[in-house]
Amino acid sequence: MKIGFIGTGCMGFPLLKGAVEAYGKENVTFLSKHREHEAAVSEQLGVPYAQRLLDMVIQSDIIVLAVKPQYAHEVYPDVKLAMSKEKILISVMAGVDITELEKETGALKIVRAMPNTPAMLKEGMTCISYSDRVSEVEREVVRTLFLSVGKVEEIPEKLMNAAICANGSSPAFAYLFMEALSDAVVQYGIPRDMAYRLVGQTMLGSAKMLLESGKHPGELKDAVCSPGGTTIAGIAALEEYGLRGAVIRGAAACYERACSMSNDKDLTKK
Repeated sequence: MKIGFIGTGCMGFPLLKGAVEAYGKENVTFLSKHREHEAAVSEQLGVPYAQRLLDMVIQSDIIVLAVKPQYAHEVYPDVKLAMSKEKILISVMAGVDITELEKETGALKIVRAMPNTPAMLKEGMTCISYSDRVSEVEREVVRTLFLSVGKVEEIPEKLMNAAICANGSSPAFAYLFMEALSDAVVQYGIPRDMAYRLVGQTMLGSAKMLLESGKHPGELKDAVCSPGGTTIAGIAALEEYGLRGAVIRGAAACYERACSMSNDKDLTKK
């Protein structure tokens, strides 16, 4: 099973690394927009880069489309020219649905995926939807790729834009919160590098407790809030200043943008 990557940016690169581990470097190739970047990636991972997009698509059984949506039109023609009914197309582009991918690439077996940047550390969370023609055996091959960089959830495509809020864009929301909390404690004298360590490890541990305990996040929150203590005072202030509402509204803005992107000519607003 040969797999070719179109794009090796913030999502393409960790998936390329995962593919090397999952399928073996002899079965992996890639192509990037910049030749200098291609040479560096090839040297780092020990996989060859393709000279021409058309040739790579012809020679690949799976094609991973990992370019930004606004640049997709630059690669669609060659992909469509070399596509066959047996090849699998995996897209990690936000806001581009399976119907549009079928039209633009001619592919019949399509996987729409929404991974996230923690895939770089094999701690990614990927949501996947399939077109009807992708067999169960082929789905297992696809799952192997994304399991190499983290966890996988299979969802109906109609939920993909919501998944963008939950796992695609949300790392940025988490970083914003961690930066703000770090800023807060720096003003009380904690050195910034220490603040990042304290906050980062605490968020990591809190996430593991949520995933491994099976408890409702509200129950875990309540367990930290002693009556009349420091934590409940902080929670009350966060509620007063609208943290919960701001998060919900941020997710709504993310969702609305994802829904509009397929029909939006100016994708640079993403």
